[in-house]
Order: sequence, then C-alpha cells, then structure tokens
Amino acid sequence: MGIFSTTAGQRRAVLVGALIVVLHLALFSFVSGTVALPRLPASTGMDFVQAQLLPAPAAPAAPDPAPLPLPTPLPPPPLPKLAQEGVPVAREDAVEPAVEPGSGGMGEAAAPDVPAAPAAAEPAPVPAEPAEPVAPPVPAPRRYKVDLPPPARITMDVARVDADGTRWSGEAQLGWTFRDGGYRIAFEAGIRIVFARVNLAMLTSEGALAATGFAPVKMTEKRRGRALTATHFDWQQDKITFSSSQKTVPLVAGAQDKASLPLQLAAIARGDPAQLGGDIDIQVGEDRDAVVFRFVVVGQETIDTRLGKLQAVHLSRPPKEGSYRSRLDVWLAPGQGWYPVQIRNTEANGAVTTQTVNNIAFTEPGK
Repeated sequence: MGIFSTTAGQRRAVLVGALIVVLHLALFSFVSGTVALPRLPASTGMDFVQAQLLPAPAAPAAPDPAPLPLPTPLPPPPLPKLAQEGVPVAREDAVEPAVEPGSGGMGEAAAPDVPAAPAAAEPAPVPAEPAEPVAPPVPAPRRYKVDLPPPARITMDVARVDADGTRWSGEAQLGWTFRDGGYRIAFEAGIRIVFARVNLAMLTSEGALAATGFAPVKMTEKRRGRALTATHFDWQQDKITFSSSQKTVPLVAGAQDKASLPLQLAAIARGDPAQLGGDIDIQVGEDRDAVVFRFVVVGQETIDTRLGKLQAVHLSRPPKEGSYRSRLDVWLAPGQGWYPVQIRNTEANGAVTTQTVNNIAFTEPGK
C-alpha cells in the first residue's frame, strides 16, 4: 500500500505537472492565434479539462472592433462634391438667359454666385440698342409741290336737303387775297327765305404763304345759333389750340383749316397733277380738334354748272371711324385753273349740302 500510494502520488504529481504545462502551452498558443484544437491529446481527461478551459476564450469579444468598418460608409463625402459640380452649371444657365433678354433681374441674381457677373453687365447695354429704333417712329408729314391759285372770288349755288327731306337753296362765296407775304380767306354761306337771305356759316382764315402752301395762323368760325370760335396755329411751338376746348394738338407742316382746305387742294393739283394719283393727307384744324383728312381720287367726272358742263377731278374724303363721320367731296376743274367748282358735304344723319360754282371772278392782289 505504501509503495502503491507513493507510486500513485508520484503519478498524480506528474499528471498535474503535465496538465499545467499543457495549459500554459494552450494558453500561449491561443493568444498567439496558432493553437489548433485537434492537436490536443485525445484522452478523456483532456476533453474534460478542455471543456473547463474553453470559457476563457471569452476574449474573442475582441473581434467586436470589426463593426468599426461601419464608418467606412463615407460615401456621404462624394455628395458635397456633387453639389460643387452643380453650382457652376447653375451659373452658366443663369448667365445665358440673362444675356438674351437683357433682363437685369436675372443678371443680378447670378452675380453673387458667379464672378463672371461682370460679363452679364457687359450685355446690359444691349437693351439700350432696341430703345433707339423706338424713338425714330415719328411719322414725317408728306410734302407736296404747290402752286398757289391767283386771288379770286368764287360764287356758288347752295342746295341742301335735310335728313327729313326738307329742301333749301341759297348762295355761298369763297374769296381770298394776298398781301405783304400773307393771305386772307373769307367764306360765307346762307339760304334764301322768300326775299331774305339768312347766313348759316361764316369762316375766315389768315396766315402766311409758305413753301408748303397756305400756312394758317388763325381761323374763326361763326355758325347760326352758335358762339364765335377761334383756332390758333402756333408755328413757333408747333401746336394747334382752340378757344372752344382745352385740347392742344401737335402742328404738322402743311396743316390747313376748313376755310383754306379747298384752295390748298387746288394748289397741290396746280403744283403737279400727278400728285393726285394717290391718297392726299392733310392735317385740318377745326373748331375743337385737328385731324388728318385723307382724300382719295374717285376719277374724272363732268358736272353741270351755270358756267356749262365742266370736266373735273373728283376727290373724296370718306368717313373715318374715330375721327369724322361725315363725307366731304371736292371737284377740281383743270380748265378753270384747278379751282374747286363743286363742294359737297354729307352728314352722318343723311343731310346733304352741295355748293356748285356759278361764277369765278379774278381779283388783283390786295383787292
């Protein structure tokens, strides 16, 4: 028993020592990462011991650092790069449209982001260019070659038919004289009632003689039952004013009044009959306003007068919406010095007044 026990004790001590050595080796090799479990002895005791030692591998918790790669989703950094690339694109788009329309608003919005803003300022003068052609649209008056008719007194028969069919007859006179570089025109029209004559209208025109023909300075008009009115032509300030209204109208070269108009048409025809081949535009100052009368050539016609049948050129000013509603017709006779030998006014209500020449008396200048 003593020997056996001694032998057993020695054996146990050897096993314990061997186990300690194995454990140290296992622990060392595990830490170094080179231990392979299959190399452990296949004894049952060793398996039991290994089962007890395995808890120590709790150290594998160290692999937890592996999740650290999560920060690697640094793809967000590329996003700021995309934003930077997009900025220049926006700048180009903002500058280009601003240059085309010449809009200051677009240019100003892009300026703070793009140093090229000064480039947008350069095209800014572009809009100034279109503004220049806008100013020139000032319609220049048509100029006519004229030859003023010699002073004369024309007497005309007046025939009027009212809108209700009532007929009236009377007489009118148109006379003009030249003196000291100026002229004076007087027109009177009236009707006969039994043995009396009643004046219906009286017009006077005074002014200068110019390269454009008659140049009125003042026209007065007095109609039965109405107050006297005056129309003033200011050639220094190029304006027409009226005593019966507060309106001021720009004065155009060649402008006429109602009294001088028929004689100005004669002056244009005498200057060059070819001018009657197209429309004739003349600004005419009336009692309250001034508008452009556009005459068209109707053609040559024969009219019956107390002087016989006369060949005349028929000019007509049709009604014009917004300007005048009446129709004015004038017949000029080439064989009578292009004097007006018939004048007809057709009112908007249908009333018609016709004046037809019955005598032309030439007068000396100043008389």
